[in-house]
Amino acid sequence: MGRIFIKRRGSIVAKKKGKRLKETADILKQVRKIEIKTRGLSNAIFAGHYHSAFRGRGVAFSEVREYRLGDDVRDIDWNVTARARKPHIKIYEEERELTMMLAVDVSGSGTFGSGDKTKRTIMTEIAAVLAFSAAQTGDKVGCMLFSDRVEKFIPPKKGRSHILMIIRTLLEYEPEGRASSLVSPMEYLTSVLKKRSTTFVISDFYMPPAENEQLTKVMGIASRKHDIVGIRVYDPRDAELPDVGLVELEDSESGRRVCVDTSSRRVREHYAADWRERVQAMKALLNRSRVDCADVATDDDYVKELIKLFRRR
Repeated sequence: MGRIFIKRRGSIVAKKKGKRLKETADILKQVRKIEIKTRGLSNAIFAGHYHSAFRGRGVAFSEVREYRLGDDVRDIDWNVTARARKPHIKIYEEERELTMMLAVDVSGSGTFGSGDKTKRTIMTEIAAVLAFSAAQTGDKVGCMLFSDRVEKFIPPKKGRSHILMIIRTLLEYEPEGRASSLVSPMEYLTSVLKKRSTTFVISDFYMPPAENEQLTKVMGIASRKHDIVGIRVYDPRDAELPDVGLVELEDSESGRRVCVDTSSRRVREHYAADWRERVQAMKALLNRSRVDCADVATDDDYVKELIKLFRRR
């Protein structure tokens, strides 16, 4: 019996190892596929728009010189002026190296998709495009994965291999939390990043309405320290239900199931109204926090929406 047990155990281990190798190979294929697609988009379209929209936001002190007619009096260095007995001003120059952070939602709601791609797939592609755009201008790129907590933090670094590691992490990461919240992630971002960054929050922003007041405060603090940009990814079925009769719906974050009669016009209108109300509340919250935001549907062209966002800035 012992020999049979050992033989079976070895067979199970071999099967598990083979499965892991296949999964790793599949992930690497997906990473390569996303790199080819998103790097091409970045090269052809995004780099120039990203550079003009986000470069020059950070400035660093360069030198002090004598005041000249037409200089901004707000730049006067009063300490040097007092010592030299002549007005002097501080000169600043654009920081050549910026930091991009990708805050990507990996909560349960991202697994939904009524078409060919889920929300999380689109989020991953958008993150890859932005990362390669930043890399072309020599910026560092970091990533924070979140659900209702900070799931994983990847410090900002440069280089293609670093970006590919971020993409792979986004593809294979299994979150501990299923629910979603931005409160803890924004608090973490504010505390861990000492240098100003451009942070893209890529999410469906399907957050608990009860947290709006707290999130307004936290987001306001974060946006004063960093340049926060929201990219809201949604599925058309998030916005409205099709008329397909009696269906069972499952909340991918809580696991709660409910039967819904989609043939009822009243039910469909209530569903759509609830979604619009939540979206409007979140947009108002982001607007109060001075956070620019773009809306991207899973069945739409995210290239078009991102370029529109860049041009607005």
